[in-house]
Amino acid sequence: MSKARRWLGSLPRILRSNSLALRLFLTATAWAVFILVITGFILSSLYRQAVEHSFDRRLDVYLRTIVADLSAPEEAGDKFPQSLGEPLFELPLSGWYWQVTRLDPGKNDVRSSRSLWDGGLPHLQDQRVAAGADGSREGYVSGPSDQRLRLLERTIDLGDEGHYLVAVAGDAAEINDETRSFDQALTVTFVLLAVVLLLTTMFQVRFGLAPLKRITTSLAAIRAGTTERLEGDFPVEIAPLARETNALIEANREIVERARMHVGNLAHALKTPLSVMVNEAAAHGDDAFAGKVREQAEIMRDQVARHLERARLAARLTVVGSVTEIEPVVIALARTMEKIHRDKGVAVEVRADPQAKFRGERPDLEEMIGNLVDNACKWATSRVLVSVTGTAEGGEGLLHVVVDDDGAGLSAVEREQVAKRGQRLDESKPGSGLGLSIVTELVNLYGGELKLGQAPIGGLRAELLLPAG
Repeated sequence: MSKARRWLGSLPRILRSNSLALRLFLTATAWAVFILVITGFILSSLYRQAVEHSFDRRLDVYLRTIVADLSAPEEAGDKFPQSLGEPLFELPLSGWYWQVTRLDPGKNDVRSSRSLWDGGLPHLQDQRVAAGADGSREGYVSGPSDQRLRLLERTIDLGDEGHYLVAVAGDAAEINDETRSFDQALTVTFVLLAVVLLLTTMFQVRFGLAPLKRITTSLAAIRAGTTERLEGDFPVEIAPLARETNALIEANREIVERARMHVGNLAHALKTPLSVMVNEAAAHGDDAFAGKVREQAEIMRDQVARHLERARLAARLTVVGSVTEIEPVVIALARTMEKIHRDKGVAVEVRADPQAKFRGERPDLEEMIGNLVDNACKWATSRVLVSVTGTAEGGEGLLHVVVDDDGAGLSAVEREQVAKRGQRLDESKPGSGLGLSIVTELVNLYGGELKLGQAPIGGLRAELLLPAG
């Protein structure tokens, strides 16, 4: 029972809007309801016809009895019986009546059951109801006290003894009551059947789409780095999808490896000529031309190193499944920065979620957080706080890394300026001014975001939003 409750509780998640499961469920439900409604209508109509036919046969028995009495010789007694062995024909306005009308001209004789009292029955032939093969007519009429009656009548020709119109009527409420009881039982049965069909449809949808859910789970595992390919047997309809996905992953891996190899070869190919140029310029001493060559060669070296690093990062980011635990990285960086800035006596406090993971490679994480913590230690008075928490935006997991210091902080204009490559506000502090711009480039490559603001403890706050593993 508890398993069924859990399964039913997961239905809103399974039947999300714009999903195959919802489309299949709604389509199957619509057809099931349509078929059940049509079937119920047909069964109800057929049952009513069967009840009417049974009721007409009962009336026909009474009518034949009356006809037999009319056909009897006159010496046998009165041709108009007052009882047919049915007490209802004796009770006034009971709903059960018979009536015999003589049709011969000048002999307008009408005899009826006691139940009719002083009333009469209408004639179906006057209402232009067509006669059947045996000359009888049946239909619904309004009787005494506006009772709805089912009436059967037939014209009898007794030759010299005259023509008679024999009519027998019964209370139509019996037909309606029996049909209503059947409709109620049919409705309850079909409602239960509809519930069973809906539950069966839900099960079929979930069971039928289970392989797609397995593929989704496997892809998430590949992205998280716990596996490298789609494993397991899949139905023939989606087995080609699994094969092509595995082939795409392998092709992606090969392309990345080739890109890394080309980047490495290019780096080695450019480093040697640049080094030769720098060395040759240095050999000419303080010559102005040599100084200019050294300056431009250093710029070239910096630009080449920068763009090669970006190419290396871009290639590395295309690798599926790189995941790094954050807490060990942050703790190690905190201890290292405390040693580097031991002269200032800066304490680095870490508050990191042990379960937090970064969807990327460790060197990139160390470079981003390391630059921020190093910058905070340079400007802090005595304290740096590093906190790592998980968050969710747009349905995807994100890491929220915050580095606060208790230094003087920066104004909004200064925060915008230091984010530019090579910009420094205080030349007395060590460094090249590339730290924050490098962090910005790495964050952009990972699709994250870097924000600078005011720290609650007084100094600068640097916030990183990165993809979670």
